[in-house]
Order: sequence, then structure tokens, then C-alpha cells
Amino acid sequence: MTATRTVELEGHIIDSGMMQRAFGIVMDLGGDFDVEEFTVGKSKTKESYCRMAVTAETDDDLQEILHELHQIGANLTDPVDAHVEPAPADRVVPHGFYSTTNHPTKVRYEGEWVEVDDIEMDCAIVLEETDGGVRAYTKVLNAIEEGDRVVTDEAGIRVEPPERPRDSSGPFGFMQGGVSSERPSESLIREVADALEATKEQGGKVLVVAGPALIHAGAGDDLARLVREGYVDMISAGNGFATHDIERGLYGTSLGMDMETMEHPRKGHKHHIYTISEVIRAGGIEEAVEEGLIGSGIMYECVQNDVPYVLAGSIRDDGPLPDTITDAVEAQKAIREQAHEADMVLMLSTLLHSVAVGNCLPSTTKVVCVDINPATVTQLLDRGSSQAIGMVTDIGTFVPTLADEILTGESAVTDGGDAEGDGGDSESDDSRGGHCAGR
Repeated sequence: MTATRTVELEGHIIDSGMMQRAFGIVMDLGGDFDVEEFTVGKSKTKESYCRMAVTAETDDDLQEILHELHQIGANLTDPVDAHVEPAPADRVVPHGFYSTTNHPTKVRYEGEWVEVDDIEMDCAIVLEETDGGVRAYTKVLNAIEEGDRVVTDEAGIRVEPPERPRDSSGPFGFMQGGVSSERPSESLIREVADALEATKEQGGKVLVVAGPALIHAGAGDDLARLVREGYVDMISAGNGFATHDIERGLYGTSLGMDMETMEHPRKGHKHHIYTISEVIRAGGIEEAVEEGLIGSGIMYECVQNDVPYVLAGSIRDDGPLPDTITDAVEAQKAIREQAHEADMVLMLSTLLHSVAVGNCLPSTTKVVCVDINPATVTQLLDRGSSQAIGMVTDIGTFVPTLADEILTGESAVTDGGDAEGDGGDSESDDSRGGHCAGR
């Protein structure tokens, strides 16, 4: 005995590869399909439509296929209301709960489709009755409370993956995914600058996720310029990022190396711990700025220009700084709040922070990931942040050029970046600042 359900795919399903992936999923999982209707969009603005019957030998096999199809945006043609069960205890979800993607999602409740708020991957969906009607929103598992009405199964859920532009027009047209070190750095950085400026002109917020390699590579002053001029609205980083930024202002070094001579001065290896000690003595970064201890750098500009920052805690942190959130769950909450406000995210030479923030972002948020190590960018994409574009280049080249493009309209680079540069070491990124933290 076989089981059959009918699904439909809509949009630019040919260009995006959605239809090909759907066929592959059915065949790889041992099912069969019959295309009942197929309409091809014959221009760049016309969408395509496919309706197909999916068959499997058992209901369980069919459910597995439908689950995978659902993840890429295929939806049942005969939707029912979502199944809802109460959470049996705090931090415990019902069996078979629906685990979210990071794509825009709707839940069918009493015959109406309700948009899910704060969508991000790997969460549960909770339905809540309000004076204005029902609200659907995501909750991480450790935030589930007993009695929460949690959505189970895929029934009554519609996922709408965003589609990339079919051409390169407009300020965001270049954001068509992929990772490449062959793209001309100058032209791509100019397009990133255009996209960042367009985000600000539209009233959006820009989040910068940065690792200590940015400071080591000598790009700190340029990121500070962008903060000072209002092009950065939030910063997410680790304890090490802030420490070495402040160390540079106090001692002229980063991780003990003189940023001007590239030499290691006597006792330079102790400068970062001296820096932490002085900030602790002052009571925190903001207090250190107010008393004049910190007079330059990225953290200084954040305090002076009311730019909020989240600093991450790690078991490897020295100190840490008083501003660093050392509770991992609290740090995740702080990062999540930032991520939900962001309209564009620049991820600059940090593997763990990029993945951590990427996990909290909806797939509609524009993401640019820059690192000298292509594995950082590909891991971000593989983890689920499929909307990200990757640029493999030296962060010490990227940030100054970006700042020049935005602030002066002139480029400071004429080639594709230094593949031997020192600005993208993902491991050095995490040697100081790990998970997540905040101001």
C-alpha cells in the first residue's frame, strides 16, 4: 500500500534550482513523483509553478520526504490548521515539534495564515492568543515554558525561501551567493559599500560581527571611522576584539605587536592583560572612556556615539573585561536581540561569531562574510545562512577600502587582495573571544 500527497512550488523555481532539488529529494529518499501541472515563467519578472503528486511506500516514508521538501519551500496543496500541543514542562517541547528554518514562515490557524515573528533556524513555534488575535513566534528550546502552545509536524505550515535577484541590477543585485577569491576585490567592495549605503538610506540597521584579526591586521581605525560616521549601528564581537582594540590605544600594540613597527616590544606580550586590568579598575569600558583612559579606537567610538555592542564570553578569555557576558545563554539572548534588529550584517574575520550570529538571522537579512580562509565562509553557508555572500580576501585590505568607498568615494586598492595577508586567521579570532556578550 502506498501513500500520496500533493505539493506545489512557486516562484523562480528553475533559476533558484528549487525544482531540481525537489526532484532529487524525492528520488534520493526512495519516493516517486508525478508532475501534474508545470507553468514556466518566460521573463525575468514572471514566476513558475509546479504541482506534483509525491508517493512513497509508507506514511512514514512519505512524511520524511514531505519534511525535506518543506525545508526548501514546497508546500502542501491541501493545507490544514497547524497541529498544536502544550509543552509538558519548562524547556521541554512535545514530541514531533516543528523545528524552524530561517525562512519567512506562516502558520495556518483557524483557517487563516499567521506570519511567524522573529523567525530563525532551529527554534520551536509558539501560538499565543492576544487581544488582537493569535500571534505566532519562535522560541529557543531553553525558553519554552510549561503550557506553551507548540506547533508540531509540518501540517499547516508554509515556508517561503527568499529568492535572489535574477540579474545584478540595484544595490543588492550582487548578492547572489557563493564564495570566490577570484572576484575583483575593488569592484565587489564598491558593491558592498553601495548596499550598506542603501540600507542606511532606507532606515535600516547595520550590524558588524568582528574578530580580533581585524585589529591585528591594522583595520581598527577604519572600522572606528565607520562607527563614528554613523554607518555601523551595532557590533557583535568577543572579549579579545575589545581587549586588543583598547590595547592598541593604550600601548600601540595588538597581541603584543607594535602596530607601527611590526616588532614585539619588551613586555609587549603582557599588554593585553594590563589592558584588561586597567579597564576592570575603571569599572568597565564606558567608565574607562569617561575617565579618559580610553581615548581612541572602535570601543571608544561606540561609547561616544551610543552604538551598542555585544561582547562574547569564552572559557579561553583572559580577564575577562567587565562588559563581557560570561553566561553563554545570556550571551545568546543578547546576540539574538541584536540579530533581529539587523537589516544588513558584515561578518569580518571571525568563524565562531559568524556562525553564532548567522544562526539567529532570518534568511531575508543581507549578509556579507569576509575572511582570508574560505572555510569560514563555506561553513557559514553550509550551516544554513544561504543568503550570505562570501569574499575571500585580507581583512586588512577590505575594511580600509570599504571605509574609503563610503566616506570618500575613492578606492584604496587596485588588485584582488593579498592572499598571504594576516587579516583572516579564524583560529586567532577565537583565541580570545568565543561565544557571545553585551553592553
